[in-house]
Amino acid sequence: MDQRSSITSSPAPAATPLQELRALDERLSQRPIDLDPAGYVLISLDRERGELVAELYSNGINARGLATDPDTGEVLSCRRAAPRRPVTVFRGRTAKQLGIQLTEGPSPAPISRLDHALYLGRELQKAEAALRSGDSYIQD
Repeated sequence: MDQRSSITSSPAPAATPLQELRALDERLSQRPIDLDPAGYVLISLDRERGELVAELYSNGINARGLATDPDTGEVLSCRRAAPRRPVTVFRGRTAKQLGIQLTEGPSPAPISRLDHALYLGRELQKAEAALRSGDSYIQD
């Protein structure tokens, strides 16, 4: 075996710890989760006011597990969605402040599933980091 063939057939370098963590998170992001019957939350940044914004939208869930407009019963589309008005808008300067409003605020709570609460906590942390750094934020 010459030196060139041993170079090209060598195994790929081992993943770094950071790459392994990213791969783990990506794998966990692929697991199926059910929709929250309490509604869904869209997170954005209000840079002018230095705040995180969480808009709560109501939804129904049909027999196939799809989100529906509670007024019309039509399946909600992520692509061609007609404009909807949020039921409630929450604002806060930190992820923790907004998370407490979402989980400990007035009844009924806008979150009824633990996996939804976990997801929102992660997203609020990402949004706060983007607000502080000036980076853009896109909700997963």
